Amino acid sequence: MADTHAGNSALSGKVLSHAIWAEDGRELAQFYAAALGTQVSEPYLDEDGNPAAFPVWVGDMMYVFWSATTFKAPTWPRDELAFHMDVSFDDIEAAEKRLLELGATKPAHQPGGDHWTVLLDPSGQPFCISGSR
Repeated sequence: MADTHAGNSALSGKVLSHAIWAEDGRELAQFYAAALGTQVSEPYLDEDGNPAAFPVWVGDMMYVFWSATTFKAPTWPRDELAFHMDVSFDDIEAAEKRLLELGATKPAHQPGGDHWTVLLDPSGQPFCISGSR
């Protein structure tokens, strides 16, 4: 079947943001902002005027950390993940040390060998770190 949308620039898009849920969106935004060398921007308010979502800009990409009252961290590696982040650093050893100081934890299960290290962010969600390629 032919792609009827091929070459149609009106249908090309660019990812603007990624939304990540946690029990405490502000706490998770502060963790990732510190990890990525940036700051948390002004929060988005819920319908009652309370801060509910906390944006963190990294270049042209925005990560929005939402506070979700029903959030439950996955039991990794048993549970399948809907998503995870991979973050690279020039000095992977220094980065791992700093991330652990910021509140990440390092699970025993490490499937990446010498290629990457799995950490759990303060909300309990896995993310991977590796050296810059």
